[in-house]
Amino acid sequence: MEEAARLMYELFKNLGTWLTSGASWSGADGIAHRLAEHLQYSLLATLIAAAIGLPLGLLIGHTGKGAFIAINLASFGRALPTVGLVVLVFLAGGLSMLPVYVALVALAVPAIVTNTYAGMTAVDPDVRDAARGQGMRGHQVLFQVELPLALPLVMTGLRLALIQVVATATIAAYVSFGGLGRYVFDGLAQRDLVQVLGGAVLVAVIAVTLDLSLSALQRFLFRHRTA
Repeated sequence: MEEAARLMYELFKNLGTWLTSGASWSGADGIAHRLAEHLQYSLLATLIAAAIGLPLGLLIGHTGKGAFIAINLASFGRALPTVGLVVLVFLAGGLSMLPVYVALVALAVPAIVTNTYAGMTAVDPDVRDAARGQGMRGHQVLFQVELPLALPLVMTGLRLALIQVVATATIAAYVSFGGLGRYVFDGLAQRDLVQVLGGAVLVAVIAVTLDLSLSALQRFLFRHRTA
């Protein structure tokens, strides 16, 4: 027990040194550069997923058609073998970032669609009827009534999608690209536990920080709304 405790102490001590060392943060392989790459992958994938998922969720919620798609997408997202999808697209399309983006977008779309659909279905039908009774057309009801009321859940979907993507974007290193996953895969190859743990800790910290920040922003934006 004492030996295991000593080894754990040394591991976390070395981790602290690695995280705070100036050398670890500088250069093309430094934490700052890898962090920027990781966020770039994550934000771009989430934006692409939003461009796909938001219109789909709004359309299904507004028309009520294809609801089974939105309901079943949540299960699909949980069951999606992300690494397997990366390998499949990699074999089909060759070495590029395309397999990574395909996998990350496929992971993010279900959360966006299902939460957008949930937000739309939560709108009071009487409110819709009142809007139509005032002469609003379908697109006016959608963008002036339904979407503003559904926005909190829509934003929740975007937040969840982004956090999932950030946590999974380490797969970029699986096909020899950058990001914080580089520390995990390189560390495993080199049997460097400090580097592996450092990469995992950085991903976790970024994901938690983004989640807390976006949650606070969401509460601030909708602070005047009643539950």
